[in-house]
Amino acid sequence: MRFLITAGPTREYFDTVRFLTNASSGKMGYACAAAALADGHQVTLISGPVNLDKPTGAKLIQVTSSEEMARAVLKEFSSCDCVIMTAAVCDYRPARKYSSKMSKSDGPLSIQMRRTTDILARLGKTKKKQLLIGFAVQDKSPHQNARRKLTEKNLDAIILNHPKTFATDKSDFEILTPPSNWQKLPRVTKKNLATRLIKLANKLFSNQLG
Repeated sequence: MRFLITAGPTREYFDTVRFLTNASSGKMGYACAAAALADGHQVTLISGPVNLDKPTGAKLIQVTSSEEMARAVLKEFSSCDCVIMTAAVCDYRPARKYSSKMSKSDGPLSIQMRRTTDILARLGKTKKKQLLIGFAVQDKSPHQNARRKLTEKNLDAIILNHPKTFATDKSDFEILTPPSNWQKLPRVTKKNLATRLIKLANKLFSNQLG
């Protein structure tokens, strides 16, 4: 199979030195890439800024912003069989980026924000036979929100986790593949979860081929 895997955070700059981001380490996506390679698959890894070594054998595309991530994913999508979207893409970006470092001033600072491209939603609307596996980071009504994301974005599977999983090596995860119920994976390592996800992708792909 040809896997397209995204990893890490994005950075949304509002001047030349300051940016908005999140705590994603990229470990989950890099673990998925390594697991897919170990299973004999082809891997294109699109990564935000992380401090991790490139998985040997992967095609690595490095990006910074959410829009760069979107362009790279959409360009590679037609030539892949399965997307595993682990990247924590910022939902908003500054409407304006200042051309130099902003100076301090008295009083509060307001920054107008704009929505970024919903990459998974775009893929869900345009996919043909590609598998889409997404992640839902939720700490409020987690099962309800994750299930809605799976349905609205036309995903084949979704992995539910908590914000506390960012930058950790082991945590609690749950997997939902319709029409099955939630599969709980307590205190599992990201490496182990990655192996499970590649096996799941293999199964879904085989079922699709009939």
